[in-house]
Amino acid sequence: MFASREDAGQRLGQYLKDQGTQADLVLGLPRGGVIVAAQVAHGLQVPWDVLVVRKIGHPWHREFAVGAMAEKGVVVLDEQVIGRNPLIQAELNEIIEEEKERLNSYQAIFRQEPLDLIGKAVLLVDDGLATGSTTEAAVLSAKKQQAAQVIVAAPVGSTSAIERLKKVADGVCVLWPDPEFDAVGRYYEAFSQTTDEEVIDLLRAEAARGA
Repeated sequence: MFASREDAGQRLGQYLKDQGTQADLVLGLPRGGVIVAAQVAHGLQVPWDVLVVRKIGHPWHREFAVGAMAEKGVVVLDEQVIGRNPLIQAELNEIIEEEKERLNSYQAIFRQEPLDLIGKAVLLVDDGLATGSTTEAAVLSAKKQQAAQVIVAAPVGSTSAIERLKKVADGVCVLWPDPEFDAVGRYYEAFSQTTDEEVIDLLRAEAARGA
């Protein structure tokens, strides 16, 4: 479907431009979403930045996400999966504290100044929407920071994630909605893991463009 995240971002940006989508600021979700977001922002000719999110893994199987968190203390949990087991709850609280520290660390790495979203139309961009939990946390974070409008955009996404996000965002734009969605990487020919250094380099290039 997409040759790379750059290709996906260029195509998504062109589609949004053709649709007349207006935004004051594009926000990429690190790390992979940042590459897509940079291309979208260039296509729309608006500035971009990052909004840091973290997945919250199940205490007994950390690779299995049971929620997500985002800047400004936003935490979204899948209560149905977690259940009411007090042992899981206690261990989960430890994981949440651990992820909060990591989130704060990434904020410090990726951004020198706090985001100013007050009254702005924000376009949240990721490289794909699987469950939608991390993006939901990002939407709630942007709204908590008083963004006037929050629209989610991604090259590909599951129809369940899209329906979930429509309940919290002001709009959802996905180039390829797939009811039989598998993993995000299946829709890309090249899908290597994005590094912190790549994100920092892109942010520096954006800062130089705006200087």
